[in-house]
Amino acid sequence: MNAFIYYNVAAFVAYCALTSVLFMMSFVIPKAGFFARCLAMYMTFFWAAVFGVVSSIILTLVGHQNIAQWATARAFLYSARLTTGASFEVDDPRNVLGTTRPAVFLGNHQTELDVLMLGAVFPKYCSVTGKRSLKHIPFLGWFMTLSGSIFIDRANSKDARQAMQGAANEIKSRQQSVYMFPEGTRSYSKEPMLLPFKKGAFHLAVQAGVPIVPCVVANYSHILYPKDYVFNAGTVPIKILDPIPTKGLTSADVDELTRTTRELMLKELMTLTAKARGQPMAVPANPSSAVSSGVDIKN
Repeated sequence: MNAFIYYNVAAFVAYCALTSVLFMMSFVIPKAGFFARCLAMYMTFFWAAVFGVVSSIILTLVGHQNIAQWATARAFLYSARLTTGASFEVDDPRNVLGTTRPAVFLGNHQTELDVLMLGAVFPKYCSVTGKRSLKHIPFLGWFMTLSGSIFIDRANSKDARQAMQGAANEIKSRQQSVYMFPEGTRSYSKEPMLLPFKKGAFHLAVQAGVPIVPCVVANYSHILYPKDYVFNAGTVPIKILDPIPTKGLTSADVDELTRTTRELMLKELMTLTAKARGQPMAVPANPSSAVSSGVDIKN
């Protein structure tokens, strides 16, 4: 046991030392800053995950499981600001995040830094979604279960509508919001754009009869752009748009709802990014297809 502790402490010290050296080298070799901030971010991930497991257990025992993911997200936000120098600033003049519940919150998905973005935007009484099979994965699945994640069962489902039914029932019964990325994967785009939207999140909102809340994050390739080894300190703006009601809609309305929501988010993304960069309005680098028939289960 003493040897185990010794080697783990030694590994942690070496990790911190390497990160510090790379930060110092970044004044001479800018790309060293990319690796330094990546190492700092992953270490912050680790400690936030530890905090998340512990806090989820405690909050579940005292009857407040539904704020466990909010608490974990905030812990990561405040610690990552210190270790990476990157942060997000939320513009929510109507306090939609604090007053709209339950809802399906939708955001554009850019890079791994979106975990930090979630720390800024994640409201109370909200969770991520995930495939039900993730429950059985050590650590990740345990945390998701302990913190009250809403799982989507794809095992016996043939389409998005059927896959979302169980999750929709949980949203209504638990009054729990969810945060989803309708693009389904990270774009890693240097310019503001949106990948085609998958329709699962929209089926979920319609079946649960809850509003959709678009959360638009400015393109932040000037902060993090892995292809060019760019990772800088800085602040990224987020705009929370007005809720889009879904009451009275049916599955027949999902295609149009997906299309109009994507157009609204893309327009705001272009405006927000141009404003953040102090540039005139850009032309969207946008795939021709706006809607995908796949099921959105990404977090």
